Amino acid sequence: MVGPSGVGKDTLLDGARVALADDPRVVFVRRDITRPAEAGGEDHRPVSEAEFQRCETAGDYALSWRAHGLFYGVPAQILQDLAAGRRVVVNVSRGVIDEARRRLGAVRVVSVSADPEQLAERLRQRGRESETEIADRIARAQAYGVTGDDVIALRNDGSREAGVMAMIRAIMIEG
Repeated sequence: MVGPSGVGKDTLLDGARVALADDPRVVFVRRDITRPAEAGGEDHRPVSEAEFQRCETAGDYALSWRAHGLFYGVPAQILQDLAAGRRVVVNVSRGVIDEARRRLGAVRVVSVSADPEQLAERLRQRGRESETEIADRIARAQAYGVTGDDVIALRNDGSREAGVMAMIRAIMIEG
């Protein structure tokens, strides 16, 4: 799953996780992030920069990247889940999509978007960015497109329930 900040990725993931909790075919990944747990946002494993770099060097991440002053790592455990035929659901940076395609083979990219004004309001409500940072995020969101035969576009402008159902359909689609 990819999409700009404020588009509702965490909400969609949380709803899909609850709805698919009893389905052993689906794995929702908890990422390592160099952000304290109490900072808010998604449930993640908080790590220091030194621990992150140690894990990255040791090959403990299937994918890793840096964004917005933080380091993100997707545990290598997903390789075993993929080999077992499970659907692995993880929020990643748009900048690592090509690496994921190269390293993981067939992927499905759920690209989440929303109206720019709605994005700005959601970012204001969470209170982590200044108005300048919000404007920068909106500009990046509008400038960066995700393309490919493996991309499913998911517009998250409606109700939470509609967005979660669309996410579940994207996760469970065959092919």
